Amino acid sequence: MEELSKRLSDLRKKAGLSQIELAKMLGISNRAVSKWENGISQPSLENCVRLCGIFNISVSDLLTKESGVPKTVHDRSGMESLRELYKIGRGPSSSHTMGPEKACRLFRSRYPDADRYVVRLYGSLAKSGRGHGTDNVIVKTMFPRPCTVEWDYLRTDLPHPNTMELFAYRDGQLSGHDEVYSIGGGSIRFKGEKRTETKLLYPLTSFHDIASFCKKNRLRLWEYAEAVEGRGFAGYMSEIWHAMTDAIERGLNDSGILPGGLGVPKKAAYLYELEHIDESAEVRENRIVSAYAFAVSEQNACGETIVTAPTCGASGVMPSVLYYEMQKHRFTEEQVLRSLMTGGIIGNLIKTNASISGAECGCQAEIGTACAMAAAALGELFGFSLGKIECAAEVAIEHHLGLTCDPIGGLVQIPCIERNAVAAMRAINAVTISSFLSKTQKISFDEVVVAMNETGSDIKEDYRETALGGLAKIEL
Repeated sequence: MEELSKRLSDLRKKAGLSQIELAKMLGISNRAVSKWENGISQPSLENCVRLCGIFNISVSDLLTKESGVPKTVHDRSGMESLRELYKIGRGPSSSHTMGPEKACRLFRSRYPDADRYVVRLYGSLAKSGRGHGTDNVIVKTMFPRPCTVEWDYLRTDLPHPNTMELFAYRDGQLSGHDEVYSIGGGSIRFKGEKRTETKLLYPLTSFHDIASFCKKNRLRLWEYAEAVEGRGFAGYMSEIWHAMTDAIERGLNDSGILPGGLGVPKKAAYLYELEHIDESAEVRENRIVSAYAFAVSEQNACGETIVTAPTCGASGVMPSVLYYEMQKHRFTEEQVLRSLMTGGIIGNLIKTNASISGAECGCQAEIGTACAMAAAALGELFGFSLGKIECAAEVAIEHHLGLTCDPIGGLVQIPCIERNAVAAMRAINAVTISSFLSKTQKISFDEVVVAMNETGSDIKEDYRETALGGLAKIEL
């Protein structure tokens, strides 16, 4: 408590505010501020968020374990920045390419004097790594130093399905070693380090708590996100949105056969141009939204630049829904950015309380999460209440429970690309259902996330991004 009181006093003085002026800004008495700074009492969580907005700092800079202020009433310590959820990078897999690329880059920086490297892949990284091009990314990242990629299909005592070991050698002697886990969405974790490499910005880790806080303070979800993320976040989200739309436009102007050997033709342009003179509005919506989803997903399959939302394999859902609705209803870019923030809160909650990794929880963790994010984002665009947004996200992910991750040949093509289109349309449908039936909702979003996590743990390993079961057994 003493550290928090000193921090508050220092921040206030640095901002050039008196206790009376700060109290007026918070709508409280100056005696309350005095008590905080003297360690007699602590600010509530609501006031902590307001203070962060006034001082232009993140919540994590104010709420620390040492401060004595509880970050959350749940067993999770907090949530990462949405910058860790929305990332611009090359596909085709956030877990199999972006994660290993990041791990190799950091490992190389730790041992820059090595004259060669060896990377050993386990679990899902080994079983479907060739199809995802994991070895190619690793060799390119370690260049110009030679790197050997080894595949271990036998080890089962893995702390995470996406486990890799990295070895650095100099003059024939081992000079460095690390074990790294690609935990989904392009994020990684080194053995012995905490679950996250980044600060935990968000003190609340359930939709219930966030919604309660927003209702009490008359905030939209995007306003809560913007307040926590701090200055410059809108600019970052603008970069994210432009990267999403660029992927759509590139995909619509692309043709040919997808790499990997399955002989899958690129279909986005064909779908987009396939207009019938008697086409109904409903059919056109399905066709255009699907074309947008195919466009992004095909760019991902080609290893081009996309945005994880929340992963590479599910990167087509969010942009296809929002791009279509933006054009149809003439929404502004500012409105779309706000919807992306709202959808990001949903994705972050799933990432924190369950998983967005196909290797960990199956495709429900990737496509299911993307669908829930898109539904919440669309609900924000339409000005839905918090209750309706929750209902839309709950409906969206509920009907993906148990969805397996079984890509043919380990490639993010069949059934992955079509699933992006199907999930995009399902998100729109979830929003429609929510607009009619949100008041009859019996299951909360938080409860469905728990169920998804439990379901993912129960799914047989063959059906969790190993390319060993289900559709993956079909030879083309």
